[in-house]
This record gives sequence, C-alpha cells and structure tokens, in this order.
Amino acid sequence: MTLEQLVQAIEGFQAKYEVAVNALSDSASLEAVRVNFFGKKSELSGYLRHIGALPPDQKKEFGKILNSVNERMLARFQAAEEVIRREERSKKLVRERIDISLPGSMPVIGSVHPVTQTTERVLSILTRLGFDVITGPEVETEYLNFEAANTPADHPARDMQDTFYLGPGVLLRTQTTAVQARAMRGGFPLRVLCPGAVYRNDYDATHSPMFHQMEGLWVDKGVSLADLKGVLDYFAKELFGSSVKIRLRPSYFPFVEPGAEVDVSCFKCAGKDPFCKVCKGTGWLEILGAGMVHPALIQSFGGDLDTWSGFAFGLGLDRMAMIMHEIPDLRLLFQGDPRFLNQF
Repeated sequence: MTLEQLVQAIEGFQAKYEVAVNALSDSASLEAVRVNFFGKKSELSGYLRHIGALPPDQKKEFGKILNSVNERMLARFQAAEEVIRREERSKKLVRERIDISLPGSMPVIGSVHPVTQTTERVLSILTRLGFDVITGPEVETEYLNFEAANTPADHPARDMQDTFYLGPGVLLRTQTTAVQARAMRGGFPLRVLCPGAVYRNDYDATHSPMFHQMEGLWVDKGVSLADLKGVLDYFAKELFGSSVKIRLRPSYFPFVEPGAEVDVSCFKCAGKDPFCKVCKGTGWLEILGAGMVHPALIQSFGGDLDTWSGFAFGLGLDRMAMIMHEIPDLRLLFQGDPRFLNQF
C-alpha cells in the first residue's frame, strides 16, 4: 500500500473507532474497545507492519501519523473510561448504601465447648479440697511419660498405648501422669490436679487421637485409701447429685498399688431402667481409675515410705462430657459443627 492509501485506511479506522467510543456504556464495552482497537492483534497494530514497505523518506512521515492517531485515540478512550468508571461508582454507592438508622444485626455469639465446660466444673469441685492446678508440656520425654510412671520399656502396659514418637526419646504425651512426675521432683507434700490434652494413635466412636485427661495426686503424711474414697465420693456427689453412690473395683495400673476402677451409680435412672441410654441398663457408670501411689514412685522421688503415702486418680474429660450430656459419639466433640456445639 502507498502512503496515501494507508492514510485513507487510517481515517476510516478512526471513524469506526469514534462510533465504538460513542457507544461505550459500561466496563465490559470498555474492555472490548481496548482489545479491538489497542490490542496486539488490532487493526492499528497491523499498520505498523506496512512501514517497512514504504520508501525511506515516507517511513518517518507515516510513523508520525500513526503516533498522532494513537495519542488522540488513547486520550479519547481515557476520557470515556473516566466518565464510565465515575458513573459505575455512583451507581454502586447508591446500590450498596447502608441505612445507618436501621437496627443492627446481632452478632452470633459462640458457646463454651462442652469439654471446656466439663473441665471447669470438675476443677471447681476438686479445688475446694485444696488441690492446685498445674500443667506441663504436651511434647514429653519418654522417661517422664513412662519410666517415671513405673512403666519401663519392657512393661506390657506400654503395648496398650499406641504412642506418637517425634524422635528418639521424645513423644506426644500419652497421659498427664507425666505432669505428676514433674511435680513430684519438687518434693512432698503435694496436692495437684493435672488437666490437659494427651495423644494416642486410636480413632473410633469412643476414641480419638487427641483427647483430654485430668489426673489428681495427693501425697502427704498418713494418706490412706479411706481418704481416696472420701475425695471420690465427694466429687461424684457434687458432679452428679447427692443421691449417687460410688464403688471401687480392683484393677491394675502400673503407677498405683492397689488400683481400682471407680464406678458411680446411674444419675439418670438410679439403676431402675433396663433400657437406660446412659448406663445401658447396668445401673453403674465407669468414671475413672484410681489407687494408692506405688511405693516405688515415692522412693524414686526421694520420699521416705515411713513418712509419705498418697493416692492418685485419673479421668477422661471427654468421656465425662459424653456421660453428662448423653453424647453418643466422641468424634462430635472435635468436628466443630456449630449445629452440635450450639446446644451447649
């Protein structure tokens, strides 16, 4: 094409551009004009390829024409764009205007998690008896988690706990007994409660890889099994009601001797309903394990057996919450479903 032909073509191109700009109405049409008239594949970009075919004395002249046309078109486009953007902002402000005279929406207020509620209630009962609340790290040494609780490496009780090991001699604690061991290193007398999260590799309707325990320890002069039973009886009556009774059944735990499973009479049916969903018709609920502190533990922490004796007990706070609120599946406590949690 000659220079004259190119100039005529550009004039026609500008006329089409003016029609397109005059028809602009919104952001979508702006983008279409930008692509069609300023994009890499636009007609204007195509004219640049004709510069190489022109005589040398016409190349500079045609370049000036193209630059001038491009500047005028761009200025026209930017002016139209500013008008459209301003109009769209005005419409958006009107559309999204907030009437501040209207009453506000009340925020959704969460509820205290049932496990937290249960923990606070249990602690409030037992601290009345002079127990102090202490905590410890969830990443624990194998020694404090097992050996210090009278559970050596070859002990069969170690097989009952599928442990999460983080490295040689380091693990996620499987029991809060490790906190008791830390406390006993400070000497006796001692009266502590140790609540917290523990971890075991187990998962079903009644087990979770992470759950919550609370253990109690009382070591002093002349502490007996009768003291243990008195504390547990007081605890059960305060938690479930004054009419409940407790019973101790012989059991085994490596850190106590003798040991016992502790049951409480059903607080819902009192053993009178064979179809009770809480006690399954047995009339009793297992709530914790307990016993007298093993003599080997007192000795290992520098205690004289002629002077010091004590008892320990431990309960699952999640299981306690399930019993108190009749929750059928442990996993509900950890799924964060607001439909479930709002009931509490």
